[in-house]
Amino acid sequence: MHAAAPFSPVRLLALDTATDTLAMAVVHADRILTHESAGGAQASTTLMPALLDLLAQAGLTLSSIHAVAMGRGPGAFTGLRTAVSVAQGLAFGLACPVVPVDSLLIVAEDAFEQAGRPVAHAWPVWVAVDARMNEVYAAEYAHDPVAGWQVRTPPGLYDLPTLSARWLAQPPQAIAGNALSVFAGQLPVATAAQWPQVQARAAALGRLAQQAWLAGAHVPADDALPLYLRDKVALTIAEREGRA
Repeated sequence: MHAAAPFSPVRLLALDTATDTLAMAVVHADRILTHESAGGAQASTTLMPALLDLLAQAGLTLSSIHAVAMGRGPGAFTGLRTAVSVAQGLAFGLACPVVPVDSLLIVAEDAFEQAGRPVAHAWPVWVAVDARMNEVYAAEYAHDPVAGWQVRTPPGLYDLPTLSARWLAQPPQAIAGNALSVFAGQLPVATAAQWPQVQARAAALGRLAQQAWLAGAHVPADDALPLYLRDKVALTIAEREGRA
């Protein structure tokens, strides 16, 4: 990880393809320009044209970018590979660093915005996102008005009984993420404030990228790696039949 960020004002390009939404942001001085569109299988073909268009809207060129930020996961395997390969390719070509951003923290940052950016000390939130196969990507964060975001429980892959047991033992005060709607009635969430939908993923990505850059949280392109939490991407026939 590098030390202090040398550029002011910073010019960042950020992209995230960990979900079904392609989210991109350009950070330039105090402005964050954003783009959101359908992701998934389409992301690999639409990402670069949308990225160049967003830069043009900001009045910037690729060569003027100081760093490339990427959503590192967890998330869909193909989506993570898309984000990492594009971010690395751009960073190598521009001879600039990469700013890895926790993709679950994007959801937490969006919930923090929806909640009105409360100033309470260590505002806590769990993020729970559908990981398919009746599993959930989940992590716990807290936002401090001075220190910013802190990780309380790092991202993990949970089955529903395991996550339910954890939340029953220590009920969350707030939960964000689409697992709230995908697994409605299957998780103990009644006492928590809830934000099941991300309203502005690209804007949250841009803010986190800027915060990470200012904190010196950037790495060389060849050290920019995805966060994989699953070593299998589909159930076997026997497993599917057993869950029927």
